[in-house]
Amino acid sequence: MNLRNCSRCGKMFNHIGGPAICDQCKKDIEEDFQRVKQYIQDNPRATLRQIADDNKVSSKMIQQWIREERLMFSEHSPIQLQCENCGESILTGRFCAKCKASMANTLSNSFAKTKTGMQEHFKKDDRAGMRFLDT
Repeated sequence: MNLRNCSRCGKMFNHIGGPAICDQCKKDIEEDFQRVKQYIQDNPRATLRQIADDNKVSSKMIQQWIREERLMFSEHSPIQLQCENCGESILTGRFCAKCKASMANTLSNSFAKTKTGMQEHFKKDDRAGMRFLDT
């Protein structure tokens, strides 16, 4: 059993994985998220400070939900997000679609090269195989 203290409320709980947050705090965070999501739908022109103040949620938490792509803003929202790579305007997340695709291609090409290199390294040798000793 892996007992930890909740980083939010301090209560001890059985930690299985992920952030060290107890089940009750996870439930509270999800309720906050749903409330903020509804608020943004009802008030699309609200600023980040207004959203945080009116919902009693930290702006840091809202920014985390944006980075996780759980919250999305309209093009007319005063909250302007930029791609962390190229600076293009985006509605949610950290990167624009173009940069995401570029990173995915780079990663898959890198993986393909590694796989090919490993296959060449482990080429089948005619002499390879299991050997038995005669007794």
